[in-house]
Amino acid sequence: MLIKKITETSLLLLVQGLVVLLIAFLCVHCERVYAHSAFRYFEVVTAWFLVVFFFFFLMYLFRLQSKITCINWTLTEFLHYAVGGILVFIASIVVAVNGHGNSSLIAGSVFGFMATFLIAISIWTSYKVTCGSQPTGESDTVLIM
Repeated sequence: MLIKKITETSLLLLVQGLVVLLIAFLCVHCERVYAHSAFRYFEVVTAWFLVVFFFFFLMYLFRLQSKITCINWTLTEFLHYAVGGILVFIASIVVAVNGHGNSSLIAGSVFGFMATFLIAISIWTSYKVTCGSQPTGESDTVLIM
């Protein structure tokens, strides 16, 4: 029951992070005044994160992870969120520095930071559930000889 609740909370945090990330992408993408490569980097990183997330979503929706057992899907998903969160954080810093007072770029950067925070919390809760201590079913008694 507790693991199910934590998993639902983690999924909710992840979905919130992805919605905020989509808003950040749209804020930067719709601003066409600047054609700076830093803003394209932000767009590529956020779009990559969203596309790979939907790939994982479809994998779990069609239960393909149980058919392709040669890949550790838990580790793969964890690495995707960890690397993606770091790249989104770096891209948000770059957009914040190069925004030059443009409100939509600053809004995109703020939403990028918020998405990074939500993704980090989601990673932490998922990792805690996945790699936490597992009950063995035996009592914790110590035998003394």
